[in-house]
Amino acid sequence: MQEAHLPRIKTLEEFDFAQSPHIPAARIRALAEGGYLERAEPVLLVGDPGTGKSHLATGLAIAACRQRRRVRFTTAAALVNQLVEAQRDHSLSRVLARWSRVELIVIDELGYVPLAEVAAELLFQVVAERAEKAAVIVTTNLPFSEWPQVFTNARLCKAMLDRLTDQAHIIETGSESYRFRRTLRKKTKE
Repeated sequence: MQEAHLPRIKTLEEFDFAQSPHIPAARIRALAEGGYLERAEPVLLVGDPGTGKSHLATGLAIAACRQRRRVRFTTAAALVNQLVEAQRDHSLSRVLARWSRVELIVIDELGYVPLAEVAAELLFQVVAERAEKAAVIVTTNLPFSEWPQVFTNARLCKAMLDRLTDQAHIIETGSESYRFRRTLRKKTKE
């Protein structure tokens, strides 16, 4: 797995589904088998910070790697920065081609910061190129109704949501932070 920004490697075997009972364990395990990769279906993990989105995305990426798939993991900010730099250096087509050859792209933290219009357009190019051809996993802390805060061009926002939600596996991870609960448990024990 190539990395642009990879969090600590976390597998699905390490994910504590008992601490997150609203996350459908059977559905995540079924995704790990890789059928969504064959069908080029997006996976969207939507929930508040600390609810397991990045862990699940990383675990699915590791599962894909175990199936000998070409996988890249990046944050939305890192991907956008790479695309903007490539455009400035007149190497955008080469960079886009490199991203299009990957069987699974994980885009973590979409929605944490608003995107300038050119950045949003470049990110859309990556997503649109993959639609119905190759899988993408996106983690976001924003409900879809708030995506216009990130993609301020209404048409682009609608097109991005259309591409990402078409035949997608949309999994809501909830609003209770696992990290916060872990800290509270630790404080209670002290």
